[in-house]
Amino acid sequence: MKLTAEEVFNKLMLDDKILEVKGQIKFYLGSVDIIVKQRDVVGNIMQEWLEGWLKHNDINYKLNPNSQMPPDFYLDPTDKTTELLEVKAFNYDATPGFDIADFNAYQTEIIDKPFMLHTKYLIFGYQMQEDGYVVIKKLWLQNLWEICRRMENWPLNLQIKDKVVHKIRPATWYSKGKAVRYKPFETLEDFISAMEQTVYQNPKTREKSGEWLNLFLKSYEKQYATKLKIPRWIDIEDLYVAKKL
Repeated sequence: MKLTAEEVFNKLMLDDKILEVKGQIKFYLGSVDIIVKQRDVVGNIMQEWLEGWLKHNDINYKLNPNSQMPPDFYLDPTDKTTELLEVKAFNYDATPGFDIADFNAYQTEIIDKPFMLHTKYLIFGYQMQEDGYVVIKKLWLQNLWEICRRMENWPLNLQIKDKVVHKIRPATWYSKGKAVRYKPFETLEDFISAMEQTVYQNPKTREKSGEWLNLFLKSYEKQYATKLKIPRWIDIEDLYVAKKL
């Protein structure tokens, strides 16, 4: 059975009622078995659980052999440019702590594979109770740009160690409170604008910045027969700072 990402989401929500069930993670070694109560284990296991769920429901898929790059699943194994699905999970009692992608690799990948930008992100917000039971509090299906934001001195929210750019990190896309300073991107074009500026600011990729956008735009147009119009980051950066209430 072939399903789209949206149909997978709807089946989880409406047919399986994923927000109304609960489960446990059990481990046994020899004659000893335990119920796992460490919350961080849940995030690592959700992709495997979804693969089991796809198999159980006889839904077509193929795994991406490159586990370091999205997507996790090709929902149309005959066309690996469409129906791309990435699975993420985080502790709902905290802010999202997962990585979206390695920036240095991702900025190269989307030139060769612009369709990666249209990967859908299936995101589980879970809670683990004191007795080890796991419940899914929220489930989202988001576009990439809808879960990304800027940060203080960079156009993207990044993990930076010893002044070296590593991972693209998520926004708290679902929060509307006063504590939210930076808003998620509203469009793919604005996300690409932030990517271009980050390519320029990042010492490791700066030498590519002169041609990066043109290469990407040509690749995207070849893939989709669509010419994107990308704004300059300086013209839109203030749009992504939340107004003080």
